[in-house]
Amino acid sequence: MPLTRDHALALMHQYTASDALRKHMYAVEIAMRAMAERAGEDPEEWGLVGLVHDFDYERFPNSAHSPTDEHPAEGVRILAGLGLPEPMQRAILGHATYSGVPRDTPMARALFAVDELCGFLVACALVRPSRSLRDLEVSSVKKKLKDKAFARGVSREDVIQGAAELGVPLDEHIGFVLGALRPQERVLGLGAA
Repeated sequence: MPLTRDHALALMHQYTASDALRKHMYAVEIAMRAMAERAGEDPEEWGLVGLVHDFDYERFPNSAHSPTDEHPAEGVRILAGLGLPEPMQRAILGHATYSGVPRDTPMARALFAVDELCGFLVACALVRPSRSLRDLEVSSVKKKLKDKAFARGVSREDVIQGAAELGVPLDEHIGFVLGALRPQERVLGLGAA
């Protein structure tokens, strides 16, 4: 039986206590669905990968960046046992550069490209007076990318490399992901209260 979104959501909630990390996975799910639609692929499959890509992050942290232990390898083993197809497993492994798994499919490249960027866009929104993505411009995001003290946990190199692996200009990629997230910003805890 294939892994459904409901089952994946329950699994994510079971393994992830942090509200911020849950919202990050929602953001990546939203962005992945949009990426799939643009690529003519299945938004359900791509969204599912986005939803569970970090579900094991809290329980199996990987500060040593082991390619075979802890996050994301442990999570992928769990997902494989639940019937997640191999291409989806490889996409999740590939979002961690230290896994050594090549991003050789459109799904894998998309997951890598949206992961860090989603976190960065939410961080940008949270420091705005509006706490919203609606009035966040690409130029403001690029300016914040240059500020190494802002959202220092976000890899600027991964954001830039993600757009490059997709073969799109960084401005276009930022704009696309912003456009995907804006209509769903309430799910992400953004916007007016």
